This record gives sequence, C-alpha cells and structure tokens, in this order.
Amino acid sequence: MFMFSRSICCAKLNQLSTFETLFSNLKTCESRIYSREKAEYANVNWDELGFALTKTDYMYVMNITEEEQKFFNGTLTRFGNIEMCPSSGILNYGQGLFEGLKAYRKEDEGILLFRPQENALRMKIGADRMCMPSPTVDQFIDAVKKTVLANKRWVPPYGRGSLYVRPLLMGTGRNLGVKPSSDYTFLVYASPVGNYHKGDLNLMVEDNVRRAIPGGTGGIKAVTNYSPVYKPLTEAKAKGFSDLLFLDASTGSNIEEGSACNIFILKGNVISTPTTHGTILPGITRKSIMEIASDFGYQVEERAIPIKEVFDAEEIFCTGTAMVVKSVASITYQGKRIEYKLGAETLAQKLHATLTGIQTGLIEDKLGWTMLID
Repeated sequence: MFMFSRSICCAKLNQLSTFETLFSNLKTCESRIYSREKAEYANVNWDELGFALTKTDYMYVMNITEEEQKFFNGTLTRFGNIEMCPSSGILNYGQGLFEGLKAYRKEDEGILLFRPQENALRMKIGADRMCMPSPTVDQFIDAVKKTVLANKRWVPPYGRGSLYVRPLLMGTGRNLGVKPSSDYTFLVYASPVGNYHKGDLNLMVEDNVRRAIPGGTGGIKAVTNYSPVYKPLTEAKAKGFSDLLFLDASTGSNIEEGSACNIFILKGNVISTPTTHGTILPGITRKSIMEIASDFGYQVEERAIPIKEVFDAEEIFCTGTAMVVKSVASITYQGKRIEYKLGAETLAQKLHATLTGIQTGLIEDKLGWTMLID
C-alpha cells in the first residue's frame, strides 16, 4: 500500500514538474514573442519633432508612359533625389497634385492609417481636373501601406507624433508646348512630424491677395495653389502672425480658408464653415470634424460666412491633416484684433481629443475610418 501511494506521489510530482517546465517554456516563448513584436524605432528625439522633413528609409515610385495608359508595377526604392527632364510638365507648367495623410502608432505599437480611401478619391478628382491619369484607389492605398511599413521605425511612439505621408502625382513627360504630359510619376514618401503650429494660432485676414478664384483649382490639391501665398504669408509672419485667413475672390467679404487649413466658427449650438464650392479644399479632417460635431449634438452648417461674423463668434478653430484641430487665439482684420477662448474647455479641444483618440486607436472606431496595417 505504501509503495502504491509512493508511486502515485512520484507520478504526481513528475506531472507537476512537467507542468512547471511547460509553464516556464510558455513564459520564455511569450517573452520571445514580445521581444519580436516590440517596435524598433529610429534614432529621433520624438519630443522635438516639428513639421519639417526628416529623411526616412524608403519611398514608393510608380510610372506610366503614353503607350501604357495606366499605372502598374510600382516599387519601393531608397529615399533620395529623382531625375527629371528639364521640360517635364511638373517643372514647366505645374502639372502636379499632392495629398497628405498620416499613420499613427497605437498603444500596443500597431499602426493605423486614417481614411486613406478619401485621399485616393480626392486625388482622382484632382487628376481629372488637371488632365492627368491617376492610380486606382487600391493602388493608392497599397502604395501608402507599403511606404509606411517600409518606414515603420520612423512612425513615432504612441502620443508623440505621427508619420506624415505625402503622395505626389506629377507630369514627367518631355513637353515644351502647353499641353498635358505624355508620362507621369506617382511617388509616395513619408516623414515623422509633430505639431504644425506649436504656439497660439493668431491669424491675419489677407485683404489684397486671393488664394483661389471661381473656376480655378482652389478645390483640389494642385501644387500651383500654394506658392502664390508665400509672399503675403511671409509678410504676415514677419509681423508676428501664425497664418493668413483668405477672403473670397468674388466679393472680398466672405472668409474662405487659411494657407493650408479649413476654418470653423462657433456661436451658440451652431458650427459654421465655408461651403466648398470650388475655391475651398474639401478637407478630410474638415469632413471628419463635421461628423463628430454633429454626433456631439451641434448643428453643423456649410454656408457663405461674412467676415463680420468673426467679431461675435464664441470660438474659432482650424482643421487640416497637418494641423489636426487647433483653436484660433486671435484674428486681426484691418487693424482690429479679436481674441477667442482657448483651453481645455473649448469645443476645439474636445473635438481634437475625440479625433486623435480615433486615429490612435484609443477610442473605438465605430465609423470605419481607420485601417490597421501592422
């Protein structure tokens, strides 16, 4: 009897030892898996990131010639300079578009894209206006995903920035005359970025220069939209302003947008933003914020907004991929300065927290806006 009990005890001890070994092996395996999944990061001071180019590892390039008629066979290549004929359409006539979107790191170190299909669709609309072929939505998203994953060590840690992704569509054929290019290049590169504006946002209303005209290209992301505002923007920054607020070209009395952002005004329970009627870029962040604000219970309207309405607005904020959502501290118009509410209790801050929460996976994405790629 004793021998039988002893045998049972030994068997149980051996079984326990086996369980301990298995548990130890599982812990070791878990540790190895964790170390494999632990993200590798580039040598960057993430806390000092601004909105400027940091050279990353790879870019994506896809070409089309007059004979081919459509894009195919894109490839990843090391980030660097590109060669182009001096008579190319982009260099001589500005036949080019760009997009901007971001990749965000989650707390668990996964990577999310925010509404890339919207950028792809906007590029197709712009390409049609500029008489250019464009990649399909699937090609666009595939190029963005490959670019981000090839540069994943440059995606900042959670809460410390984002990877800004810049798709370009350019006429690169040899054209001396004024006509659409014969060849085109679609290129995607990326750079880690921080805040677009780190201080208070103080706007000056530009009373002379118009950013866009009816029938022009203000409603698409044509490369030619931006350099014409350099001169007044440089002059405004020399006076201490952060950015300009442009007026409509038809009447000179309605607000339109900043040099690279959309604008909203709040009064009571009503949020208003200028209508995108061809001179204002239909921003993707703008569109998202309108949906979030509606869910908050605000009445959101698109309409012509006379400049005089900025004088009695309770709050004003700007939106954009680079800027995200940012409160306007002041607007100066014809020498008169109007100041607005800032701080944690502003609607802009609440909208910012909600939007970035969705973008980084902190808040459940019930709208299908994010795309997990890692």
